[in-house]
Amino acid sequence: MKLIPVIMSGGVGSRLWPVSRETHPKPFMPLPDGQSLIQKTFIRAASLDDVVEILTVTNRELFFKTEDEYRQAGCTQADLGFILEPFGRNTAAAVATAALQLDSIYGSDAQMLVLAADHLITEQPAFAEAVKKAQMLAAEGWLVTFGIRPEYPETGFGYIEAEGGAPLGGGLKVHRFVEKPNLVTAQSYVAAGNYYWNSGMFCFRIGALLEELQLHTPDVLEAVRATMDRSRLSEADKHRCLLLDANCFAGVPDISIDYALMERSAKVATVPCNIGWSDIGSWSAVSELTPADEEGNRCEGEVIVHGARNNYVQSGGRLAALVGVKDLIVVDTPDAILVAHKDSAQDVKHIVGQLKKSGHDAHLVHRTVSRPWGTYTILEQGERFKIKRIVVKPKASLSLQMHHHRSEHWIVVSGMANVVNEGREFMLNTNESTFIPAGHKHRLENPGVIDLILIEVQSGDYVGEDDIVRFDDIYGRAGG
Repeated sequence: MKLIPVIMSGGVGSRLWPVSRETHPKPFMPLPDGQSLIQKTFIRAASLDDVVEILTVTNRELFFKTEDEYRQAGCTQADLGFILEPFGRNTAAAVATAALQLDSIYGSDAQMLVLAADHLITEQPAFAEAVKKAQMLAAEGWLVTFGIRPEYPETGFGYIEAEGGAPLGGGLKVHRFVEKPNLVTAQSYVAAGNYYWNSGMFCFRIGALLEELQLHTPDVLEAVRATMDRSRLSEADKHRCLLLDANCFAGVPDISIDYALMERSAKVATVPCNIGWSDIGSWSAVSELTPADEEGNRCEGEVIVHGARNNYVQSGGRLAALVGVKDLIVVDTPDAILVAHKDSAQDVKHIVGQLKKSGHDAHLVHRTVSRPWGTYTILEQGERFKIKRIVVKPKASLSLQMHHHRSEHWIVVSGMANVVNEGREFMLNTNESTFIPAGHKHRLENPGVIDLILIEVQSGDYVGEDDIVRFDDIYGRAGG
């Protein structure tokens, strides 16, 4: 059976602010072992049997970041595909688009395994066994979910109620899906024994999935078909990338696959499993990944505690000290710090809402911003100046561009740079510098085999990131 894992990488993870932000969302958060959630998901998918391709559905702005994550995870997968959304449209659109794309390549008997990029699974052998059971059910036409056996009465998850009677091979027929319960109801679910946490992972035979979508939610399927007819395959990348048309995609109903299909179909089964699953939905869940000291404190980074108990502290680059406090979550980043009581971990998302409402960009970006060619970090900024640390990957190049309102000084501190400045091309070595006046067309390239690191000093009437006109860009970006 041909198996195509479909990694869905969307959502902001607002309860994990200030590390998770719109341009650096939850799947890219590094865990204590150094790997990100999306890297772990990719490795988990690639290790399964019968995999012929790994398809990732994500926002087009996160494509290059995703490529980098896979490369750092040791990706040797030749068959990588991407569906790049112009904006989020919920999981029904993502699943339907993936199904139509894969149907055109592999046919209706191939199977797709839908995985969330931001979930953690620690028991790989048990996961692989559960996938095998799901594949057997999917081959018979079932729409298969993975039900996690509940370890405690969790109120933050939806539940799956399985029917009684004879099991379906390695699974059970689903009676209904239920919303997140209150504590008393959750306790009754755990006691009943036939309720499972809804993991949000699925396995389908592509033909069966498309038939059920056509039966229960034809509006989603037809809107996705119309979008794909207007979309294009990118030829600029070494992997196959379907760039979805924004105008058509805006007409796809914004609905989850659970509501659109799974709660309506009579052909839904679940595979109960214990696979060490967590959705890493809050800082409380993240904290469990770090061992506690004698006082229950869980600390990452340079942290000193005195008379403090049961705290979680993550310090990204400076010393954090806690004295005489308990049950706190403290997360420090270069431009924002979160202090919350553990009982309020789910309420961090309200801070993100307030940042959006006020127009503060701390919900959107970090001081270090990823680009297809590398990264830049804002070191200092004032009314008429900005200082950046720029890192350009080996053999990478920025676009040929121009700024109307600012000039730039570049100082190379490591590596070497090939510079184009208003038609003149020259090399800069370590400890050398150059000046780019406003209005000059210019380009920066790293011709070497190590990272190019330089300091950029901008000055002018306006130093916003949108003061850029691109004339030639190998990454397909527009002028703004």
